Amino acid sequence: MNKYHRMQNTLRPSVFLVALAIAAGFDTEPVHRPLRHPQPEPRKLSSHPTRPKAFLLKSPIMLSSGKLKDMLRSLTLMIVVGSTLASAADCTYRLNPDLFRGAHQRSVSATYERTLQAAKLLPGAKASALASEAPPRSFIDEEIFGKLAAANVPSASLATDEEFLRRVTLDLTGRLPAPSDIRAFLADDSTTKRDAVIDRLLASPAFNDRWTIWLGDLLENASFPALFDRREEGVTAYQSYLKNFMARGSGFRDLAFELVTGSGNHFDASAGAANFPITGKTNMGPSQDTYDNMLVKSSTMFLGMSQYDCLLCHNGRGHLDQVNLWGAGKTRLEAQRMAAFFSRLNMPSRNVPTNDFYHYSYDISDKTTGTYDLNTNNGNRPNRTPVGDVKSLTPVFRETGDMPADANWRKSFANSVWRDPMFSRNFANRLWREMFGMGLAEPFDMLDPDRLDPANPPPAPWTLQATHPVLLEKLAGSFSNSDFNLRSFLRLLVQSNAYQMSSRYDGPWTLDSVPLFARHYPRRLMAEEIHDALVLATGIPGSYRIKNWTNPVTLAMQLPEPAEPRSDGNTASFLNSFLRGNRDSQPRTQNLSILQRLNIMNDAFVLNRLKIPGSPVLQTIAKMPDDAAVVDEVFLLFLARMPRDAEKQNALTYLGKAQNTADRNGLIEDLAWVCVSKAEFLFSY
Repeated sequence: MNKYHRMQNTLRPSVFLVALAIAAGFDTEPVHRPLRHPQPEPRKLSSHPTRPKAFLLKSPIMLSSGKLKDMLRSLTLMIVVGSTLASAADCTYRLNPDLFRGAHQRSVSATYERTLQAAKLLPGAKASALASEAPPRSFIDEEIFGKLAAANVPSASLATDEEFLRRVTLDLTGRLPAPSDIRAFLADDSTTKRDAVIDRLLASPAFNDRWTIWLGDLLENASFPALFDRREEGVTAYQSYLKNFMARGSGFRDLAFELVTGSGNHFDASAGAANFPITGKTNMGPSQDTYDNMLVKSSTMFLGMSQYDCLLCHNGRGHLDQVNLWGAGKTRLEAQRMAAFFSRLNMPSRNVPTNDFYHYSYDISDKTTGTYDLNTNNGNRPNRTPVGDVKSLTPVFRETGDMPADANWRKSFANSVWRDPMFSRNFANRLWREMFGMGLAEPFDMLDPDRLDPANPPPAPWTLQATHPVLLEKLAGSFSNSDFNLRSFLRLLVQSNAYQMSSRYDGPWTLDSVPLFARHYPRRLMAEEIHDALVLATGIPGSYRIKNWTNPVTLAMQLPEPAEPRSDGNTASFLNSFLRGNRDSQPRTQNLSILQRLNIMNDAFVLNRLKIPGSPVLQTIAKMPDDAAVVDEVFLLFLARMPRDAEKQNALTYLGKAQNTADRNGLIEDLAWVCVSKAEFLFSY
């Protein structure tokens, strides 16, 4: 009988649940948390915030038949076209300006609260030298610690070797370090051992899995988003492309070019990049809706500029004036000229029998003629009408005025987008955010080109958008100079003393401290990381069948999308409680909930893996005759650190109560359960 069952027998159910939460160090205040089987979002015809109200009233579609879904979508469109059309008056900013004006502060506040909460739950460690006192590794340290010194704010100390190895292994590969790797790292007295482990992790297959997940989230690789059906076959082809991209180590310039120009059938593994163009597909509206959505997706993902979603409905003036200086000066016509780059995109569905593999697939190609015509009076955006004598538009790229040199307009956009300074700024900021817990510029997907250049600051009362404007420019330059190489850029980040700071902080900590990056900001692990930590620590793999895949998947980091594993609803429910999102209407988040803690403590996915009879790893530990060695190994296995003196003494006293082998095995299982139930198990700190 483990600790969970012993507690359950002594407490009333309601008291039992709260007691578990408090025992784990978890905040028991009411929080927003998902249902175990969350209801799907209402299906919508566009991601644009100004869609007609009729779209919001549509009942959720949970049908598998593509034809029936198309029929229902058509019915919705007929209702909308016959009644309410989107207009500038429906603009989300005008209806709720605080939603946009407060976006930066909400990000800062979320980081502050998450850091405070984690700081109360994480283990203590011996203090080391302040990170700011160590020789700077790069311009990152010069900028971060220079600003701290100017503000007279001390930095945190450097992370211990244990903290660093756990953090960098999780952040780069999504896995906990193995006990043998921890012991070897702690025994190594070389001054270059941190750089050496960084290089090893960057070259590992696990790195490819972890960053394929990141790219899948960014590029919205999902089977059944609201606007179209990619289907499982498309998701598989897309994931295969992204994983191969990670393995070959090409730069993000190649990624953007290949995705924007992707052609072929989107089910074909050899044409996986063709899945990017269909991300903008907007069924049942005029073709201009798809051109617009392709620009919104491309500009948001590659440039960090989601404001095109506003500009494609109306001019920026009167809408973006208080939130985006650049956008406030742009017109709808300029945005439509950008969307015109996609006006020759051709994406017909393949006409084959329903039992054919390619049924429901799209063939992506380019027409040799076509323009962006201003001639619509229906769809998901305000009417497109001639402007003076201008009845159709040809492409013009933002700021540079670049126009296509030939008939392949998508190729022209692809060549321009990676040359745009916003391309390197966007990815530098996104990757900094991924590794440091908050972007230098927030909101990260609404970057303002007119407020980023420290050499050309905006007029008052506007201020530069980034917390460290010079640093963001230098990072963008470094990313560009490395040929937009992910591994090179991440190496630069994690080698810095700024990244290697401890998350513990001894000085006063206020909301105003957050933008200074004086400490490392903990993050709650992704659902896939939690799953794989339990699988690898116990040696009990998953076995998940994916449609059309030959072999089952054993690790969550190798699942093609958050809707998986469809073959194991219980595991999917466990993963969903950690808010992995759906790559469409629900983003992945780090929010905490009581449900997460209860799942860690009593879900069958966890408890079944902490039983010695089923775990080859725990069986090996149970055969160790020395209780002290058992305690060390269990802590290394699940928490990636050695036990503190008090923890070790308590554990030894507990194991010493065993009267026989069966008793000892049960107590070892309890010890493993206690380690997994500690709040620190859920954090990269």
